[in-house]
Amino acid sequence: MNHLVRLPAPVEPPPVGRRRRGARSGVFGVLDLGSTKVVCLIARVESDGEPRVLGFGWQRGRGVKGGNVVDLEEAERAIRAAVGQAEEMADTQLRGAIVNLSCGQPDSRPLHIQWPISGRAVTEADLRAILNEGRRRTDEDGREMVHAVTLGFIVDATPGVDDPRGMVCETLSARLHLVDAAQASLRNLGACLLRCDLEIEELVSAPFASGLATLVEDERQLGTVLVDMGGGTTSIAVFAEGHLVHTAQIPVGGVHVTNDLASILSTPVAHAERMKTLHGSVHATSEDDREYLPVPLLGEDEHHIARVPRAMVVGIIRPRIEETLELVRERLDAAGLGCDLVKRVVLTGGAAQLVGVRELAAEILGRQVRLGRPRPVRGLPEAASGPGFATAIGLLAWGAGEGRPVIDIVPGPDRPRGLLRRLVHWLRERV
Repeated sequence: MNHLVRLPAPVEPPPVGRRRRGARSGVFGVLDLGSTKVVCLIARVESDGEPRVLGFGWQRGRGVKGGNVVDLEEAERAIRAAVGQAEEMADTQLRGAIVNLSCGQPDSRPLHIQWPISGRAVTEADLRAILNEGRRRTDEDGREMVHAVTLGFIVDATPGVDDPRGMVCETLSARLHLVDAAQASLRNLGACLLRCDLEIEELVSAPFASGLATLVEDERQLGTVLVDMGGGTTSIAVFAEGHLVHTAQIPVGGVHVTNDLASILSTPVAHAERMKTLHGSVHATSEDDREYLPVPLLGEDEHHIARVPRAMVVGIIRPRIEETLELVRERLDAAGLGCDLVKRVVLTGGAAQLVGVRELAAEILGRQVRLGRPRPVRGLPEAASGPGFATAIGLLAWGAGEGRPVIDIVPGPDRPRGLLRRLVHWLRERV
């Protein structure tokens, strides 16, 4: 007689944690401080290594122009309101945040540093010394180092070494890519956050963060230009072999398109922004001359409304977008990043959503272009998942450990704190 033996149901193993090196533990906050909006996200990294948003806050940008804080009180109000919304939703209070770097005219600085080793093994202290030498060179110019990316080492005559620790040599050469910014602008940013009872825990280059949110791994490896067309600025990040190899920032963005419309059509800025969002395009069609759009006039009552052909709106928008893309091309050419080196462009940011921008960018930049949307994030509302939120979502990815350097060289004992942390302590001692 056969007896059926009921086997116990298989027990699924718990999910294997894939936390990245450098990932934040516990709850953390990120702050995207821009010219047109301030976004605060509060999140935690879950067991699979991905962030989950617990709180979200958004406010219209105030007190920031071209990425720089120009009015401390106005910026403080916007930051406090955005952070307060996120804190209430997450039922927690932030003491600090990861903040995007757009101020201080951030720029790239490639450095090649040779360091004597004298026949012994390379140590962590040697790498710290190389980093501090790079920092010293930026400090001499009144600028502060924000990122230091190691692009490779040469151990005596052997190139292509990623991690030289423990290797014996006479001379160690390092290729570094430094991202720095003006110290005065960073002090103003730190002072603004301090007024909001927040510390800047880390600064992350805004286009670098946008790249973490929108680029796939193959694009970062094979070489891609990320162009973030924001409100007050257009920023560039170039990735190759998995590294950030160049950044640049142009003081032109979507706000300038809006202001052009408002000025030429003599209409309120709010209506110009609405026209740009609903009817904005850089490509004219045969229907544009026959389609007329209502335009309320400045200083007139609501009954005085002009009507202009949509072709006129396109004719105002296109020159400004062309100018922006031509400036991007000039920056890439000046950095020696021709089409042979980086053949692909990804556009993101609010202004990149205008109809026809992708095709115009391909024409002007001479490269393959796609529109990049940030990858989905758990707990983030759909309204905050578009290209305009790429930087904030990239800051979350950084907090989850993505994009961290292979060799995390910590500062040496002579510089225990960065400029911003030292600024916070200096202010606290005197307030």
